[in-house]
Amino acid sequence: MSEYSFLQKIIDENRSFLLSTHINPDGDAIGSEIAFYVLLKRLGKNVRIVNYSSTPYNLEFLDDGKVIEKFDRNSGNNMFSDFDVFILLDLNRANRISNMEEGLRFFKGLRVCIDHHQDIEEIFDCIIGGTEFSATAEIIYDFIKKTRIVEIDYTIALQLYAGIMTDTGSFRFDRTTPHLHEIAAELISAGVDPTEVYDRIYNQFKFGRVKLLGEALSTVELDSTRQIAYMTVTRDCLDKNNSTEEDIDGFVNYCLTIRNVKIGILFYEMDDGVKVSFRSKGDVPVNKLAGLFDGGGHTNAAGARLTGVTIAGIKDKIITEAQKFIAYSN
Repeated sequence: MSEYSFLQKIIDENRSFLLSTHINPDGDAIGSEIAFYVLLKRLGKNVRIVNYSSTPYNLEFLDDGKVIEKFDRNSGNNMFSDFDVFILLDLNRANRISNMEEGLRFFKGLRVCIDHHQDIEEIFDCIIGGTEFSATAEIIYDFIKKTRIVEIDYTIALQLYAGIMTDTGSFRFDRTTPHLHEIAAELISAGVDPTEVYDRIYNQFKFGRVKLLGEALSTVELDSTRQIAYMTVTRDCLDKNNSTEEDIDGFVNYCLTIRNVKIGILFYEMDDGVKVSFRSKGDVPVNKLAGLFDGGGHTNAAGARLTGVTIAGIKDKIITEAQKFIAYSN
């Protein structure tokens, strides 16, 4: 039985579904969740989306039906027994749902993972996707097309387009294939306006985010090889600009705009530690770099969250490890 047939069987044979995604969800996470929510609702299923993190404000237009709920730790742990199937989208590790992890690990129903990241944790009963896909939204598109389980109309197409567009860097990353452009063309034919989607996601930021970006860019430095660029965002910077963690999304990419730089790193000061975002060019595997610090991701985009440390205490160690990847790639 193919993985798609297995997933369709799970859908056919069960009644209630809980959907969730990783902390600080991006466009692929939100779009994939809502697309799958719509799919299941059309099949007459009972469905809830419950996320640990709030939806970023620039993605709220995707959830115009306000179907995404925020996890409440005080009462939420009781909800897991209400569902037959728990579907995690766009993540590969149980700890990527933070305080919801316990609910996943002790879930008595079926646990399904729909994802395109590497090294998926062996906790799921069913894994759908693979690293050959550009985005989790592309996996859902492929599942729908090959099973014909529902029709891709504007409602679903909008979610899938947003997911694919954001996770491919607006169709400029390596996994942007001719077939992916064919998918985009089909979604546009279903009524999606690419100009409007891009504008809503990338051109409607708060003033504080723009000011925060200016401060982050002023911290950019190069290492001794001049092939690693890194920037720092502190809690004070966020507070001063009335910003939140979601506002730093995409900042690290500016490091890669510097000539000859192969690795970009962003150090973000959290309340309980440091979040580190990694980006790279070519075949420099920053997912392996992130893995040295209990993180993960894709070859060219990864991250890690380190608790109980400071930026000053961890920065030199991370840059030293990054230099080893530079030396190997040269």
